[in-house]
Amino acid sequence: MINRTVSVAPMMGWTDRHARYFLRLISQHALLYTEMVTTGAILRGQRDDLLRYHAEEHPLAIQLGGSEPRELAECSRIAEQHGFDEINLNVGCPSDRVQSGMFGACLMAKPELVAQCVEAMRQDVSIPVTVKCRIGIDDMDSYAAFEQFVDAVAGAGCDVFIVHARKAWLQGLSPKQNRDIPPLQYDYVYRLKQQRPELTVVINGGVKSHDDIAEHLQQVDGVMLGREAYHNPFVLSGIDQQFYGSDAPPRSREQVLGLLMDYIEQEMQAGARLHDITRHIHGLYHGQPGARAWRRKLSTEAHKPGADSRLIQFRDCA
Repeated sequence: MINRTVSVAPMMGWTDRHARYFLRLISQHALLYTEMVTTGAILRGQRDDLLRYHAEEHPLAIQLGGSEPRELAECSRIAEQHGFDEINLNVGCPSDRVQSGMFGACLMAKPELVAQCVEAMRQDVSIPVTVKCRIGIDDMDSYAAFEQFVDAVAGAGCDVFIVHARKAWLQGLSPKQNRDIPPLQYDYVYRLKQQRPELTVVINGGVKSHDDIAEHLQQVDGVMLGREAYHNPFVLSGIDQQFYGSDAPPRSREQVLGLLMDYIEQEMQAGARLHDITRHIHGLYHGQPGARAWRRKLSTEAHKPGADSRLIQFRDCA
């Protein structure tokens, strides 16, 4: 059974396999999510590359983007065969590209279709199928509309809802603006859990600290961190001890980098580029003396011929 107390959101362009391995070095228990992977990319693209991950990343969920039940079912089977622990359906991304593919947040307006997708996916796999959604879209932003969506999808057997506690504007706002401008409405998510206690409800949006996590956990089953976990990844330090009861001491930043150096060496030997890994770690020393010089070193030198894992050492910048 997956422990959803704390998780890190699927973030396009960010939560690739290198970023996830790095985050796993900080927290051994938080649930990690892949970037959204479309059904078309899995069925007609470089499947093995898209679904590649390191065994250390578990527990690990894959997020799928799509709206055709048969294709989602087939991709779910493939994902289970590749060893993922959960399959999540994206019903929250508001980008134009996602809308044009008829998936993401626009599916909030089609609860019966989402229910059909979930039912098809669940029939073909034994691992959990979950949904990540918004509280609404455009003018469909009442609690009643949100509740109607959840009821339809829950009726198809989905019992885990990860809710970004903002609505999305499908026209007029960019994806970035949709992460900031619509106000957070945590009360919708809290109310859902109160009214549907049999559901597992995970809240997402605006979470920045352990105190935030602890406060939300008084109302819901789990908390998902998004951009904060990427820009300030050491926010995950101590998560295992505070929320999972781990007796192991949290790793220091230096210990994390030491382990990451070994990973970098292995990956570079297999053909990975240094920059593809180091671009994800810029926030590790967020707020610490020397952080700016370290980030500058990573940005300017990771592309250079001969650069290797030693580049990420911090001691020369402090």
